[in-house]
Amino acid sequence: MPVPAGEARVEDYLALLKPSVMSLVVFTAIVGLLVAPGAINPVIAVIAIVCIAIGAGASGALNMWYDSDIDAIMSRTANRPIPAGRITREEALVFGLVLSVFSVALLSLATNWVAGGLLAFTIVFYAVIYTMWLKRSTPQNIVIGGAAGAFPPMVGWAAVTGTIPIESVALFMIIFLWTPPHFWALALYKQSDYGAAGIPMMPNVKGEASTKLQILVYSVLLAASALVPTILGFSGLVYTVVAVLTGAMFLWLAWKLFRAEDGVPMRKAARTLFTYSLSYLFIVFFALLTDNLLTRFGSVIG
Repeated sequence: MPVPAGEARVEDYLALLKPSVMSLVVFTAIVGLLVAPGAINPVIAVIAIVCIAIGAGASGALNMWYDSDIDAIMSRTANRPIPAGRITREEALVFGLVLSVFSVALLSLATNWVAGGLLAFTIVFYAVIYTMWLKRSTPQNIVIGGAAGAFPPMVGWAAVTGTIPIESVALFMIIFLWTPPHFWALALYKQSDYGAAGIPMMPNVKGEASTKLQILVYSVLLAASALVPTILGFSGLVYTVVAVLTGAMFLWLAWKLFRAEDGVPMRKAARTLFTYSLSYLFIVFFALLTDNLLTRFGSVIG
Protein backbone atom coordinates (compact mmCIF):
# COMPACT_ATOMS: atom_id res chain seq x y z
CA MET A 1 0.00 0.00 0.00
CA PRO A 2 1.52 3.37 -1.03
CA VAL A 3 2.75 5.64 1.72
CA PRO A 4 1.04 9.06 1.66
CA ALA A 5 3.16 11.93 0.29
CA GLY A 6 5.53 13.33 2.88
CA GLU A 7 5.54 10.11 4.92
CA ALA A 8 8.48 8.35 3.28
CA ARG A 9 10.62 6.50 5.78
CA VAL A 10 14.38 6.75 6.21
CA GLU A 11 14.76 3.24 4.83
CA ASP A 12 12.99 4.34 1.63
CA TYR A 13 15.65 6.96 1.01
CA LEU A 14 18.32 4.40 1.83
CA ALA A 15 16.77 2.08 -0.75
CA LEU A 16 17.19 4.81 -3.37
CA LEU A 17 20.94 4.51 -2.84
CA LYS A 18 20.93 0.87 -4.01
CA PRO A 19 22.88 -0.37 -0.97
CA SER A 20 23.61 -3.81 -2.44
CA VAL A 21 25.30 -2.21 -5.44
CA MET A 22 26.96 0.39 -3.22
CA SER A 23 28.61 -2.30 -1.10
CA LEU A 24 30.57 -3.60 -4.10
CA VAL A 25 31.45 -0.08 -5.20
CA VAL A 26 32.72 0.84 -1.75
CA PHE A 27 34.73 -2.36 -1.39
CA THR A 28 36.52 -2.02 -4.73
CA ALA A 29 37.21 1.65 -3.96
CA ILE A 30 38.73 0.67 -0.60
CA VAL A 31 40.97 -1.85 -2.33
CA GLY A 32 42.09 0.74 -4.86
CA LEU A 33 42.84 3.19 -2.06
CA LEU A 34 44.79 0.69 0.08
CA VAL A 35 46.71 -0.92 -2.78
CA ALA A 36 47.81 2.43 -4.24
CA PRO A 37 51.43 3.36 -3.45
CA GLY A 38 51.97 6.18 -0.99
CA ALA A 39 50.34 7.20 2.24
CA ILE A 40 47.08 8.91 3.07
CA ASN A 41 45.86 10.26 6.38
CA PRO A 42 43.41 7.71 7.87
CA VAL A 43 40.78 10.40 8.46
CA ILE A 44 41.08 11.61 4.86
CA ALA A 45 40.88 8.00 3.68
CA VAL A 46 37.60 7.49 5.55
CA ILE A 47 36.22 10.73 4.13
CA ALA A 48 37.21 9.63 0.64
CA ILE A 49 35.44 6.27 0.97
CA VAL A 50 32.33 7.93 2.41
CA CYS A 51 32.29 10.36 -0.53
CA ILE A 52 32.61 7.53 -3.03
CA ALA A 53 29.77 5.67 -1.28
CA ILE A 54 27.56 8.77 -1.33
CA GLY A 55 28.39 9.38 -4.98
CA ALA A 56 27.48 5.80 -5.85
CA GLY A 57 24.22 6.18 -3.90
CA ALA A 58 23.47 9.42 -5.71
CA SER A 59 23.89 7.61 -9.03
CA GLY A 60 21.43 4.97 -7.85
CA ALA A 61 18.88 7.59 -6.82
CA LEU A 62 19.12 9.35 -10.19
CA ASN A 63 18.79 6.00 -11.94
CA MET A 64 15.62 5.19 -9.98
CA TRP A 65 14.24 8.67 -10.71
CA TYR A 66 14.61 8.24 -14.46
CA ASP A 67 13.72 4.54 -14.63
CA SER A 68 10.66 4.65 -12.36
CA ASP A 69 8.38 3.88 -15.32
CA ILE A 70 10.11 0.64 -16.26
CA ASP A 71 10.78 -0.24 -12.62
CA ALA A 72 7.03 -0.39 -12.14
CA ILE A 73 6.76 -3.05 -14.87
CA MET A 74 9.57 -5.38 -13.84
CA SER A 75 8.87 -7.82 -10.99
CA ARG A 76 12.29 -7.46 -9.34
CA THR A 77 12.03 -3.65 -9.20
CA ALA A 78 8.30 -3.02 -8.74
CA ASN A 79 8.65 -2.54 -4.99
CA ARG A 80 11.30 0.15 -5.25
CA PRO A 81 10.36 3.38 -3.41
CA ILE A 82 9.14 5.35 -6.44
CA PRO A 83 6.98 2.76 -8.29
CA ALA A 84 5.62 1.61 -4.92
CA GLY A 85 4.50 5.19 -4.22
CA ARG A 86 6.59 5.76 -1.11
CA ILE A 87 8.73 8.53 -2.65
CA THR A 88 7.92 10.89 -5.53
CA ARG A 89 10.11 11.24 -8.61
CA GLU A 90 10.81 14.87 -7.72
CA GLU A 91 12.02 13.95 -4.24
CA ALA A 92 14.32 11.29 -5.68
CA LEU A 93 15.74 13.74 -8.23
CA VAL A 94 16.52 16.41 -5.65
CA PHE A 95 17.95 13.80 -3.30
CA GLY A 96 20.25 12.44 -6.01
CA LEU A 97 21.43 15.85 -7.21
CA VAL A 98 22.20 17.13 -3.71
CA LEU A 99 24.18 14.01 -2.84
CA SER A 100 26.06 14.19 -6.16
CA VAL A 101 27.22 17.76 -5.64
CA PHE A 102 28.06 17.17 -1.99
CA SER A 103 30.12 14.01 -2.59
CA VAL A 104 32.12 15.44 -5.50
CA ALA A 105 32.84 18.74 -3.76
CA LEU A 106 33.89 17.13 -0.48
CA LEU A 107 36.10 14.51 -2.17
CA SER A 108 37.80 17.18 -4.27
CA LEU A 109 38.50 19.36 -1.24
CA ALA A 110 39.56 16.50 1.03
CA THR A 111 41.86 14.71 -1.45
CA ASN A 112 42.46 16.16 -4.91
CA TRP A 113 40.63 17.30 -8.02
CA VAL A 114 41.60 14.20 -10.01
CA ALA A 115 39.67 11.97 -7.62
CA GLY A 116 36.79 14.46 -7.47
CA GLY A 117 36.68 14.74 -11.25
CA LEU A 118 36.63 10.95 -11.65
CA LEU A 119 33.77 10.66 -9.19
CA ALA A 120 31.82 13.37 -11.02
CA PHE A 121 32.42 11.62 -14.34
CA THR A 122 31.29 8.31 -12.83
CA ILE A 123 28.00 9.81 -11.66
CA VAL A 124 27.36 11.50 -15.01
CA PHE A 125 28.29 8.36 -16.91
CA TYR A 126 25.88 6.18 -14.95
CA ALA A 127 22.99 8.63 -14.64
CA VAL A 128 23.15 10.19 -18.11
CA ILE A 129 25.14 8.09 -20.57
CA TYR A 130 23.96 4.70 -19.31
CA THR A 131 20.56 5.33 -17.71
CA MET A 132 19.17 8.00 -20.03
CA TRP A 133 20.79 6.92 -23.29
CA LEU A 134 22.30 3.46 -23.57
CA LYS A 135 19.94 1.40 -21.41
CA ARG A 136 16.91 1.90 -23.63
CA SER A 137 18.63 2.22 -26.99
CA THR A 138 21.13 -0.60 -27.54
CA PRO A 139 21.79 -4.21 -26.51
CA GLN A 140 25.36 -3.05 -25.84
CA ASN A 141 24.01 -0.99 -22.92
CA ILE A 142 25.70 -3.16 -20.30
CA VAL A 143 29.01 -3.37 -22.18
CA ILE A 144 29.49 0.39 -22.44
CA GLY A 145 27.53 1.29 -19.33
CA GLY A 146 29.59 -1.14 -17.29
CA ALA A 147 32.34 1.46 -17.17
CA ALA A 148 30.37 3.35 -14.53
CA GLY A 149 30.73 0.54 -12.02
CA ALA A 150 34.40 0.03 -12.91
CA PHE A 151 35.62 3.51 -11.92
CA PRO A 152 35.55 3.22 -8.07
CA PRO A 153 38.98 1.55 -7.64
CA MET A 154 40.43 4.23 -9.91
CA VAL A 155 38.81 6.91 -7.75
CA GLY A 156 40.22 5.30 -4.60
CA TRP A 157 43.68 5.09 -6.19
CA ALA A 158 43.52 8.70 -7.35
CA ALA A 159 42.51 9.84 -3.85
CA VAL A 160 45.93 8.66 -2.65
CA THR A 161 48.17 9.52 -5.59
CA GLY A 162 46.31 12.16 -7.60
CA THR A 163 47.10 10.10 -10.71
CA ILE A 164 45.51 7.50 -13.00
CA PRO A 165 48.29 4.96 -13.65
CA ILE A 166 48.05 1.75 -15.64
CA GLU A 167 47.68 -0.27 -12.43
CA SER A 168 44.39 1.42 -11.58
CA VAL A 169 43.27 0.98 -15.20
CA ALA A 170 43.94 -2.75 -14.79
CA LEU A 171 41.51 -2.84 -11.84
CA PHE A 172 39.00 -0.90 -13.96
CA MET A 173 39.26 -3.51 -16.73
CA ILE A 174 38.55 -6.43 -14.41
CA ILE A 175 35.23 -4.91 -13.36
CA PHE A 176 34.47 -3.66 -16.87
CA LEU A 177 34.88 -7.13 -18.40
CA TRP A 178 32.99 -8.78 -15.51
CA THR A 179 29.87 -6.68 -16.08
CA PRO A 180 28.56 -8.17 -19.39
CA PRO A 181 28.60 -11.85 -18.35
CA HIS A 182 27.22 -10.92 -14.93
CA PHE A 183 24.22 -8.98 -16.25
CA TRP A 184 23.60 -11.05 -19.37
CA ALA A 185 23.35 -14.16 -17.19
CA LEU A 186 20.68 -12.34 -15.21
CA ALA A 187 18.97 -11.23 -18.43
CA LEU A 188 18.83 -14.81 -19.71
CA TYR A 189 16.53 -15.95 -16.93
CA LYS A 190 14.72 -12.60 -16.62
CA GLN A 191 13.95 -12.14 -20.30
CA SER A 192 10.25 -11.67 -19.80
CA ASP A 193 10.80 -8.79 -17.37
CA TYR A 194 13.15 -6.93 -19.69
CA GLY A 195 10.95 -7.65 -22.69
CA ALA A 196 7.85 -6.29 -20.94
CA ALA A 197 9.76 -3.14 -19.97
CA GLY A 198 11.04 -2.64 -23.53
CA ILE A 199 14.71 -2.76 -22.53
CA PRO A 200 16.85 -4.09 -25.41
CA MET A 201 18.92 -6.55 -23.38
CA MET A 202 21.08 -8.89 -25.44
CA PRO A 203 18.91 -12.05 -25.13
CA ASN A 204 15.79 -10.14 -26.19
CA VAL A 205 17.50 -8.58 -29.23
CA LYS A 206 20.15 -11.04 -30.42
CA GLY A 207 18.72 -14.25 -28.98
CA GLU A 208 19.89 -16.75 -26.41
CA ALA A 209 22.54 -18.48 -28.54
CA SER A 210 24.33 -15.25 -29.37
CA THR A 211 24.14 -14.10 -25.74
CA LYS A 212 25.61 -17.36 -24.43
CA LEU A 213 28.49 -17.10 -26.91
CA GLN A 214 29.23 -13.52 -25.91
CA ILE A 215 29.10 -14.45 -22.22
CA LEU A 216 31.72 -17.13 -22.92
CA VAL A 217 33.95 -14.70 -24.84
CA TYR A 218 33.76 -12.05 -22.13
CA SER A 219 34.44 -14.69 -19.48
CA VAL A 220 37.70 -15.60 -21.27
CA LEU A 221 38.67 -11.93 -21.41
CA LEU A 222 37.77 -11.51 -17.73
CA ALA A 223 39.88 -14.47 -16.62
CA ALA A 224 42.81 -13.09 -18.62
CA SER A 225 42.39 -9.54 -17.30
CA ALA A 226 42.46 -10.80 -13.72
CA LEU A 227 46.08 -11.85 -14.29
CA VAL A 228 47.20 -8.38 -15.37
CA PRO A 229 47.97 -7.22 -11.79
CA THR A 230 50.44 -10.11 -11.58
CA ILE A 231 51.96 -9.20 -14.95
CA LEU A 232 52.31 -5.57 -13.89
CA GLY A 233 53.93 -6.63 -10.64
CA PHE A 234 51.59 -5.18 -8.04
CA SER A 235 50.32 -8.54 -6.82
CA GLY A 236 51.96 -11.74 -5.64
CA LEU A 237 51.42 -15.47 -5.32
CA VAL A 238 48.30 -15.33 -3.13
CA TYR A 239 46.44 -13.14 -5.59
CA THR A 240 47.69 -15.07 -8.62
CA VAL A 241 46.48 -18.42 -7.27
CA VAL A 242 43.07 -16.99 -6.36
CA ALA A 243 42.73 -15.23 -9.74
CA VAL A 244 43.54 -18.45 -11.62
CA LEU A 245 41.14 -20.60 -9.58
CA THR A 246 38.22 -18.16 -9.60
CA GLY A 247 38.77 -17.41 -13.28
CA ALA A 248 38.75 -21.14 -14.08
CA MET A 249 35.45 -21.54 -12.21
CA PHE A 250 33.95 -18.58 -14.06
CA LEU A 251 35.01 -20.11 -17.38
CA TRP A 252 33.61 -23.51 -16.41
CA LEU A 253 30.22 -22.07 -15.51
CA ALA A 254 30.18 -19.94 -18.67
CA TRP A 255 31.00 -23.05 -20.72
CA LYS A 256 28.21 -25.02 -19.02
CA LEU A 257 25.80 -22.20 -19.85
CA PHE A 258 27.02 -22.13 -23.45
CA ARG A 259 26.39 -25.87 -23.77
CA ALA A 260 23.08 -25.87 -21.87
CA GLU A 261 19.91 -26.79 -23.72
CA ASP A 262 17.22 -24.17 -24.11
CA GLY A 263 14.50 -23.86 -21.52
CA VAL A 264 14.88 -24.86 -17.89
CA PRO A 265 18.49 -26.16 -18.18
CA MET A 266 19.61 -22.88 -19.75
CA ARG A 267 17.85 -20.74 -17.15
CA LYS A 268 19.30 -22.87 -14.35
CA ALA A 269 22.83 -22.56 -15.77
CA ALA A 270 22.38 -18.80 -16.23
CA ARG A 271 21.22 -18.39 -12.66
CA THR A 272 24.18 -20.43 -11.38
CA LEU A 273 26.65 -18.24 -13.29
CA PHE A 274 24.93 -15.07 -12.11
CA THR A 275 25.01 -16.22 -8.49
CA TYR A 276 28.70 -17.09 -8.71
CA SER A 277 29.53 -13.81 -10.40
CA LEU A 278 28.09 -11.93 -7.42
CA SER A 279 30.91 -13.22 -5.24
CA TYR A 280 33.64 -13.29 -7.89
CA LEU A 281 34.68 -9.65 -7.65
CA PHE A 282 34.65 -9.66 -3.87
CA ILE A 283 36.94 -12.71 -3.83
CA VAL A 284 39.37 -11.37 -6.43
CA PHE A 285 39.65 -7.89 -4.93
CA PHE A 286 39.92 -9.28 -1.41
CA ALA A 287 42.77 -11.51 -2.58
CA LEU A 288 44.53 -8.50 -4.11
CA LEU A 289 44.14 -6.53 -0.89
CA THR A 290 45.32 -9.45 1.25
CA ASP A 291 48.32 -10.02 -1.00
CA ASN A 292 49.38 -6.38 -0.80
CA LEU A 293 48.91 -6.17 2.96
CA LEU A 294 50.97 -9.33 3.46
CA THR A 295 53.72 -7.90 1.27
CA ARG A 296 53.78 -4.62 3.18
CA PHE A 297 53.71 -6.40 6.53
CA GLY A 298 56.56 -8.64 5.43
CA SER A 299 58.66 -5.68 4.34
CA VAL A 300 58.06 -3.94 7.69
CA ILE A 301 59.09 -6.88 9.86
CA GLY A 302 61.88 -7.77 7.46
